[in-house]
Amino acid sequence: MTDKLSWLAVYPEIVLLVMACLITLLDLGVKSRLRTLTYVLTLGSLGVVAVLQYLYASAGITIYAVSNMVLSDPMGNWLKCFATLAVMVTLVYGRPYAAQRDMLRGGELFSLSMFALLGMFIMMSGNNFLMIYLGLELLTLASYALVALRRDNVNATEAAMKYFVLGAMASGFLLYGLSMMYGATGSLDINVVLQAISSGHVNHQVLVFGLVFVVAALAFKLGVVPFHMWIPDVYQGAPTAVTLLIAGAPKLAAFAIVIRLLVEGMLPLAIDWQQMLMVLSIGSLLVGNLAAIAQTNLKRMLAFSTISQMGFVLLGLMSGVINGNTFSTANAYSSAMFYVVTYVLTTLATFGVILLLARDGFESEEIADFAGLNQRSPLYAAIMGICMFSLAGIPPMVGFYAKLSVLQALIASGQALHIGLAVFAVMMSLIGAFYYLRIVKLMYFDAPITASTVSASADVRVVLSINGALVMILGLFPAGLMDLCNRAIIQMLGV
Repeated sequence: MTDKLSWLAVYPEIVLLVMACLITLLDLGVKSRLRTLTYVLTLGSLGVVAVLQYLYASAGITIYAVSNMVLSDPMGNWLKCFATLAVMVTLVYGRPYAAQRDMLRGGELFSLSMFALLGMFIMMSGNNFLMIYLGLELLTLASYALVALRRDNVNATEAAMKYFVLGAMASGFLLYGLSMMYGATGSLDINVVLQAISSGHVNHQVLVFGLVFVVAALAFKLGVVPFHMWIPDVYQGAPTAVTLLIAGAPKLAAFAIVIRLLVEGMLPLAIDWQQMLMVLSIGSLLVGNLAAIAQTNLKRMLAFSTISQMGFVLLGLMSGVINGNTFSTANAYSSAMFYVVTYVLTTLATFGVILLLARDGFESEEIADFAGLNQRSPLYAAIMGICMFSLAGIPPMVGFYAKLSVLQALIASGQALHIGLAVFAVMMSLIGAFYYLRIVKLMYFDAPITASTVSASADVRVVLSINGALVMILGLFPAGLMDLCNRAIIQMLGV
């Protein structure tokens, strides 16, 4: 590969890094309470990066660069494009909230968000164990700092400490697991590792031992049972704007590294890691849905909701290889990709409404705070209602088609166990519908606890309306996004 193509593969990352450093320096001279210049420059930079990623993804080409350590392919580029848009939307929703809580004394919210996004990009592009690990560390270190951004808030500081301790443990798991894989195969390059495993001349016990640690670390990043302990505490304790930053785009990066490590690097070991993912998904669906029912704090309820939603993603990932046959891999992995993209879209709108209702000195994160919202603001109640219906999997919202695509991938395998898992997932979704529809009931049928009207700046109002509309429009016309995910996965698999 020529030097020109090597640089071409990482142009978006270079633009993002240069602009993140430049904006950090320029922010030193910004005096505005809302950091208007920093905000505009950040959104402008992310907009340019999103367009670049869109052009790369649309071109449909695959480039190996930087001594095969980096891979630029359609799946990674689409996920990067979606992650960039998710971070942009998060910053639009989060700026008024952050300004009211004195979190914009400096431009750290914007610069750290850009560095976190760069970490996600590196994770999505990684074709080497070390590259993926470096991207993961850049994302998590920026996330720790963002959670602790309200230095004078006890809950935020406590959440940051829990996140740091458990995150460090997960990073250790991943590093230990990858070192075992390196010891067994003699390479850090994902393609070489795949060839070594496929050859059958590698100690299978060492591979499986390393695989257990890798899957445990990936389970932590996805936030699935039993590695879910950090999610409810961090979601509740972090400032809501930061909670959205953690709940949104990083889920796309976590999905990407699961694909890179397990599918691209260890597909011959699918019989082993699919069994692990099955156990994780069953636990996540069970614990996530049952625990969410008992919550009175909305952010905590959505944390347990996330755990159950990620359980569905794992169901898609574990149905790709059937009895050693890979005929259903594209269908299974594209359904999981569709699920995670639509989940992030819905999460953005959900937290957008929570951030909108929060006022100076009032967080609006209790479920009871949404009582009578329809009487105060029919538009925002409608957006929240659409999101709750989508998360519950009720047609015609996009969440219904996301669940349906995963269930059909399970049933298409024809395996009795997979059909049983599909039935179990539907039963858990019925339980989950209770706590989502409880929010709708509160908004439309209960008396409001406050008479104050809901106001928002023009940019927040426009973006939130588009966000909510997309959740419904993609539910009515899901074929375009489904086809995009399918083509991206097929090009990644090379079939």
